[in-house]
Amino acid sequence: MKNEQNVEQTQQDMNELIKVRFDKLDAIRAQGREPFGKRFDFTHHTAEIIRDFKEDEEKEVRIAGRLMAVRGHGKASFGHVMDAEGKIQVYFRQDVLGEEMYEHFRMLDIGDIIGITGIVFRTHRGEISVKVTAFELLSKSLRPLPEKWHGLKDVDTRYRQRYVDLIVNPDVQKTFRLRSQILHTMRSLLDDRGFLEVETPMMHSIPGGAAARPFITHHNALNIDLYMRIAPELYLKRLIVGGFEKIYELAKVFRNEGIDIRHNPEFTLMELYQAYGNYETVMELTEYLVAGIAERVLGTTKITYEGTEIELKAPWKRISMNDAVKEATGIDFLAFETVEQAREAAKSIHVEFQPGDGIGGILNRAFEEKVEETLIQPTFITGHPVEISPLAKRSPENPMITERFEAFVYGRELANGFSELNDPVDQKGRFLDQVKQREAGDDEAHLMDSDYVTALEYGLPPTGGLGIGIDRLVMFLTDSSSIRDVLFFPQMKPKE
Repeated sequence: MKNEQNVEQTQQDMNELIKVRFDKLDAIRAQGREPFGKRFDFTHHTAEIIRDFKEDEEKEVRIAGRLMAVRGHGKASFGHVMDAEGKIQVYFRQDVLGEEMYEHFRMLDIGDIIGITGIVFRTHRGEISVKVTAFELLSKSLRPLPEKWHGLKDVDTRYRQRYVDLIVNPDVQKTFRLRSQILHTMRSLLDDRGFLEVETPMMHSIPGGAAARPFITHHNALNIDLYMRIAPELYLKRLIVGGFEKIYELAKVFRNEGIDIRHNPEFTLMELYQAYGNYETVMELTEYLVAGIAERVLGTTKITYEGTEIELKAPWKRISMNDAVKEATGIDFLAFETVEQAREAAKSIHVEFQPGDGIGGILNRAFEEKVEETLIQPTFITGHPVEISPLAKRSPENPMITERFEAFVYGRELANGFSELNDPVDQKGRFLDQVKQREAGDDEAHLMDSDYVTALEYGLPPTGGLGIGIDRLVMFLTDSSSIRDVLFFPQMKPKE
């Protein structure tokens, strides 16, 4: 009951504060002034003013930003204005502005967006500031900013109202600026290696390229169902068939699955393909990209994530899935001749499996249960079973496994790649196996894609393919514990 009373009182207080601001809005308009102003041509950002300050130079500047603090002292007041690059102290004096303009200044609230003309100086306390000679109200803020936003326990509100989070929490802006730098650097590194950025459709007639549930929509004019892409893979490989040799896409992908600290139904994936390469080609490329991005953006390949030091510099550890499971459990799943033997072994180590799982599927479940979370330092897991890799080329040494890898950091998958299956007969057979799995109840199994098989029949050169989860990479490089911390607007259930 007490908590409910506190919430009700807080809401009443908020309503009163908002009413005061609306009253000021009316008063400003009654004075013939516009509370939502016009274009303002600023000359400097705050960080530039502070960086280039010279004691013996009287420089006039025009700045624009949000008023974040005000400290009044009768006929003179200090405040802080924040723009896209930082904040700076501003000094309002009645004898400089005149009585009328100074009264207008008193109508300002924290959160208002203003344009200022003034002279740069250093205060007696040593703070570089701007003495205001004129100002304009550019946008009246009708809702008060939270005073201690960063300390709020209700992180749900931070994600729902990201625009407020960005205003009052500079660290959040820093994260998203780093995200932009990471994407820019990834493009630059790929460009340096001769890759071409391309775009492929986001709506597919057949969902493919990953084991995931798609979102379904309907196209009225064609009267057909379409699927939001779960991966750009099959369209990108069609481009390799068409003659491109090195391509990549920074793709928004959509998967109709659960939401947690690692998953959002809409996320960003970098996927690339290199003709005449294989899975080893793109393993090296993974090391090059991840370490190169860290070096350029952070200045080091050694990061700290959730208190754990991680070295991203090549070479990364490499171990097969079967060997990793064998090290952890003592069981060699690929030595079994029957599924029943694999099932009994799984039961002995308390690993659950599905009725349709073969030896390869059970091996994968044992890996996920017993090994995955132990892979803290960057590690390539190779030798994935054919059963769970419908688009990867078989290993010439062992037809039960593929030339595939997954890269893990801090127990989480960061990248996935393989030598692309370019045998159309084998690919058609794999699709048919996936169809059977789907009919048996696996709604994440791949559908038959006859057009893709047709493309392979024209000839896909030996190709290495790679996918890197951008959001997870940003999480690691910004030490963010949740994917919601690196997405401007994560998916949230609407408030009732």
